[in-house]
Amino acid sequence: MNETFKIIYLSTFPPRECGIATFTADLTAAMDDLLEPVIESRVAAVNIDDISRYHYSKKVIFQINQYSEQEYIAAAKAINLMDKVKLVNIQHEFGIFAGKYGSYIISFLEALKKPSVVTFHSILPSPDADLKLVVCSIAEKASGLVVMTDLSKEILVREYGIAEEKISMIPHGIHSMPYTSSAKPKAALGLSKKVSLLTFGLLSRGKGIEYVIEALPKVVNAYPDILYIVLGVTHPNVLKEEGENYRKFLIQKVHDLGLSSYVNFYNEYASVDKLLHFLRATDIYISTSLDPNQAVSGTLSYALGSGRPVISTPFAQAREFITPETGMLANFRDPGSYAEAIMRLLKDASSREQLGKNAYFRTRNMTWENIALEHLKLFSRYSSDIAKVSERKKMPRINLNHVLRLTDDFGVIQFARLSLPDVSSGYTLDDNARAMIVACLYYDKLGGAVKAAYPDKQKSELLKRIEVYLRFIEFVLCEDSIFCNYVRPDRSMDTELNKKDNLDDANGRALWALTVAATAGYLPDSARDKALFLLRRRIEKYKMFESPRSTAFCAKGISILLKKIQEIEGRDLKELLVVHCDRLVSLYRGVSSEEWQWFENYLTYSNAVLPEALILGHKHTGNGEYLDIGIKTLDFLISKTFIDGIYRPIGQDGWHHKIGERRYFDQQPEDVSAMVCALATAYSITGKDSYKKLMHEAFNWFLGDNSLKQVVYDRTTGGCYDGIGERYINLNQGSESTTSYLLARLAII
Repeated sequence: MNETFKIIYLSTFPPRECGIATFTADLTAAMDDLLEPVIESRVAAVNIDDISRYHYSKKVIFQINQYSEQEYIAAAKAINLMDKVKLVNIQHEFGIFAGKYGSYIISFLEALKKPSVVTFHSILPSPDADLKLVVCSIAEKASGLVVMTDLSKEILVREYGIAEEKISMIPHGIHSMPYTSSAKPKAALGLSKKVSLLTFGLLSRGKGIEYVIEALPKVVNAYPDILYIVLGVTHPNVLKEEGENYRKFLIQKVHDLGLSSYVNFYNEYASVDKLLHFLRATDIYISTSLDPNQAVSGTLSYALGSGRPVISTPFAQAREFITPETGMLANFRDPGSYAEAIMRLLKDASSREQLGKNAYFRTRNMTWENIALEHLKLFSRYSSDIAKVSERKKMPRINLNHVLRLTDDFGVIQFARLSLPDVSSGYTLDDNARAMIVACLYYDKLGGAVKAAYPDKQKSELLKRIEVYLRFIEFVLCEDSIFCNYVRPDRSMDTELNKKDNLDDANGRALWALTVAATAGYLPDSARDKALFLLRRRIEKYKMFESPRSTAFCAKGISILLKKIQEIEGRDLKELLVVHCDRLVSLYRGVSSEEWQWFENYLTYSNAVLPEALILGHKHTGNGEYLDIGIKTLDFLISKTFIDGIYRPIGQDGWHHKIGERRYFDQQPEDVSAMVCALATAYSITGKDSYKKLMHEAFNWFLGDNSLKQVVYDRTTGGCYDGIGERYINLNQGSESTTSYLLARLAII
């Protein structure tokens, strides 16, 4: 039985209204999505005093009065007695811990015997002696430190004398969401006729919102359709000390300047969903901090991550994150500077939109899924127990939403622009074959499930798509009983491209897909019969494929058919399987050597399907040579692709030739999928646990264990990104990548 470990986060926590609380809620949710139930998040919540209490979730297991040094110590001692707790992460902000410069947290660290990581949300430059002593004492007692900008790390090293190797830079997280223009979200808020400007966050005099308001008279004279929205409640500490004086001051200024038609205040602590909706409805985000040393702003991070151009004062994080490609900087306390920046962005809508897109693309490494991965790697450095289980990531639920979104009434569309179907890309048999395999496998999974959420509705929607894919395959079956591959956006055959391109792979995939549909136990008879009819049509004039991969795809299909029938169109299926496997053996004998155990003089795409076909051939024929060569070639491929504990597919920017340099970039989900499926097959046939372990390691490529250390699967849409380059992920979510991911997910044992 697998043991469950715990990580405790010492922090404020919702429903307390605090930016650190929101951050911790987001981080722990992302960590749980990544690891639960192997590692669970728990919270030691810091309360504002010994009287105030909150209705916390069950995640909170300790409550500490921030002004009681003894409660910090007591909590640390209690944590020491909890064997399952393997690390404590302290979310540090000077204002939430009592003592001079929050020194009570030192007492907690002195009493704590567990590994600890302190995340500094604020780093103050030019420290006085007392501040430097507190920060250096925290650094000395903690196992490791996290900051959120490169500048913060530089200050800790240069001005506090803290060792660089002890500090990790992990940026503030952002919520993963598809990129959209502001049009539809604005319509939902009744703002369609407005150009919307937004500032959100807890109100206090340090926000400097008055300087934006003072800039607006000049702006509205030139652009009378603008609306400036200020979203957020007054900071609880400010409310306690001076009430709503700052809000009243801002409202009075709006009236004095005659701006009541151009400024709206929303006095509410918005939920994350509501906040993100306002961000999507925003044309320009304005970040107004008056503190030049502010290390990080969650509001600024969220705005950039939503794909919105930003105007910001030049506080520390903004100087690092806001470039001429993503927004503009305005001077502190300078209404004229704000007015100039706002009007420059209002002048050119297309340029403004491009700035937002640039911000979106440049922040994908900051999604909470990726931030959770970075924290997991860091925590593993300080806890051997966490390191041991870190590869056992939580499997995402199977989600076909993006495939369904890409499928119209004719077939699955080939490409996407980000997550939006690109109808102009047309259709291919390759993609429709993969989509049908996925849909049929999942349909059988739903049909066989004892319990499933709304199975009848899901099955009905899925069956409609399966029928679409079958009709598409029938449409591309030509008079010579060969399948064409390419169909134009107007749904006519792309004759030129079909003549130019080798159609073997598409035909091999189609045969494989039809065998899956023909043998799917829970599909209606009509769908199975149609698949079998199309199979017979294709096999009537069957001839051997030249392509090794096509041969392997067909062998996989035959092995599936053999579970149900022994012959088709007078052809003995076992004999046909032997023909295909012998073809692969012949290729292996002609090319392989002791150093190069492969079928060709190069490794290219979908490599693992070749050994998988031979392993399946052994299963149905008992031929030991098929198994021997299948295992040798699979092990050879493993030696070339599993490097430093992660799966590194052969790069499509040049492949890997027998004589020549191995290429690593332009990694494709299709190749990862083939490896996951082959390892699942090898494990099922041989029973070797090493193959099962490698299967999960390969699948984790989608979940961030890759050369860029970023998640490739988008849990929000159910889509998969199109590939990994040397420095960037291709953020388009086309049908090949998404169906490849789903084939791998469905193969996981």
